[in-house]
Amino acid sequence: MNSRSVELLVGLFMLLFLGAILILALRASNLASFAGGDSYSLTARFENIGGLKPKAAVSASGVRVGQVESIEYDPETFEAIVTLDIEQQFDAFPLDTSASIYTAGLLGEQYVGLEPGAEDDVLADSDEIDQTQSALVLERLIGQVLFSRSGGD
Repeated sequence: MNSRSVELLVGLFMLLFLGAILILALRASNLASFAGGDSYSLTARFENIGGLKPKAAVSASGVRVGQVESIEYDPETFEAIVTLDIEQQFDAFPLDTSASIYTAGLLGEQYVGLEPGAEDDVLADSDEIDQTQSALVLERLIGQVLFSRSGGD
């Protein structure tokens, strides 16, 4: 094997390696899952979203079905309006579906969990999820536990 062939093989290997790194980075940042795919939007109102951020996962039964598209504040109702971008293949969520904000692990990222209801009619593009549960703020929970223990002594 001459040096030209070795250089060509090393270059090809480097291109494959860089491509693999790029794919890994896209998967880690959750950008690849919505690259041009069909989706529809749902909105949900929460009193407290905690640390929820755009691009956070939306899941149902532990399966990722979409992502948080945007978060806005409604100054009239003092609520956060969360727009969810749901992949089109998951288009059969019942009208009485509920949305809750969960934390992945003890100190992990927050995500929106959808709990399907029993209604026959399904949510369509631009519909609003009426039943929501705000984020559980860890600091508030710890404060309540400490306060209840100190009050009982």
